[in-house]
Amino acid sequence: MSVLELKNLSYIYSDGTEYVLKNISYSFEKGKTYAIKGRSGSGKTTLLSLISGLERYQEGSIIFHDKELNQIDLDHYRNTNIGIVFQSFNLLPHLTAIENVILSMDISKVKVENKRKKAIELLKKVGLDEEKGNRRILKLSGGEQQRVAIARSLSYNPEIILADEPTGNLDKETEDEIMDILTNLAHKEKKCVMIVTHSNNVAKQVDQVFELKKTN
Repeated sequence: MSVLELKNLSYIYSDGTEYVLKNISYSFEKGKTYAIKGRSGSGKTTLLSLISGLERYQEGSIIFHDKELNQIDLDHYRNTNIGIVFQSFNLLPHLTAIENVILSMDISKVKVENKRKKAIELLKKVGLDEEKGNRRILKLSGGEQQRVAIARSLSYNPEIILADEPTGNLDKETEDEIMDILTNLAHKEKKCVMIVTHSNNVAKQVDQVFELKKTN
């Protein structure tokens, strides 16, 4: 059963006349990994913004657990149901890895008895020990920072992980390590993992690939 479904989804920029996305219909299930591919200008970033509730769509539907996304509390949706991992990590550099994860818990208002202990557990889940958890972000490698970003996205236990070019700045070996983490989150913890990517290597490792085409 799908956790999120796109039905004839279309989108036009407010100042434009041409469709960025036109009649997109995809279905996403828990326990699976998906790659969303497409050339520059095909609407990958726009689709990510729509699925994450950062932009509102004009035509078609995005259905989350049988509810229209435009009709639910989007702040609550982003803070509890969907975790976002960015290519540029979007971590606060003056904080430690542990503090970045704790901050995410504070923002989402998740109830955790011991937030530091939980943050350390999440970092260990993505392959970082407590010693590295105590380092400031700029003292970590790119691959380590992406691991922190994934741990942060898990801080409120969302059903959906949406990763925007999560390996775009990483070498192939580190890319494979990050993909192992994302695959395990889907297959072992039953998350729905969607990955926006240009990488053929990433696409080969997912359960299903969706290819976006330019509308003009």
